[in-house]
Amino acid sequence: MNNSCLTPSVRWRLLTQDFTCMLSGKNIHKKYGTVEVLRGVDIDVKKGEIVSIVGSSGAGKSTLLHILGTLDGADQGMVVLNNMNVNSLQGRRLADFRNKNIGFVFQFHHLLPEFTALENVCIPGWLAGRKKKEVEDGATELLTMLGLTERLDNKPNQMSGGEQQRVAVARALINHPAIVFADEPTGNLDSTNARELHQLFLDLRNKFNQTFLIVTHNEELAQLTDRVLHMKDGKIIIQ
Repeated sequence: MNNSCLTPSVRWRLLTQDFTCMLSGKNIHKKYGTVEVLRGVDIDVKKGEIVSIVGSSGAGKSTLLHILGTLDGADQGMVVLNNMNVNSLQGRRLADFRNKNIGFVFQFHHLLPEFTALENVCIPGWLAGRKKKEVEDGATELLTMLGLTERLDNKPNQMSGGEQQRVAVARALINHPAIVFADEPTGNLDSTNARELHQLFLDLRNKFNQTFLIVTHNEELAQLTDRVLHMKDGKIIIQ
């Protein structure tokens, strides 16, 4: 870790936090056809860290995030998440592990338009087989914490872009995931809503020790994170 890139307050927090490794990727390679997108990437993320990945378009950031998040498979390499070698999981076992251990926030919120905010947040919990009332109570608590008390029964088209993204964050958190992967989470927001989302990530980490790995082009967001990983031509060149 390059401590010269960290503020004094972040250095102190990192010195005093639990350094359990939440996520580890080793020698990750990925090709699409003849294009080598990832060329031997190593990455480690500690519990409670907020880590950002930056780089130009085509550097391999989103591909890496999708492989680490088990949405895609590597051609070579190993991913260990929350002490589980995910390479050993397939089919239903992999889907169950993903739903219970990983939350996702994307640039476009991907809320289901026919469902309310509350229902959208509940869906991962219901898919995990949790009790209906337990999930609904948890979703209500999350949405209230995120300032959406008045939006529980609203459908996506009745909410602003910033509100929809907050619903997506609540959905990512409903199963108490080990880590949240965010792919350009502020890319579709105006500057005010983007700053509010930046602060929300920090608040969630500080309150719940939530781990985040974020792909972003937003320099303001990147500089707020604990570490910035720079990618170029399918490799991490600065950590």
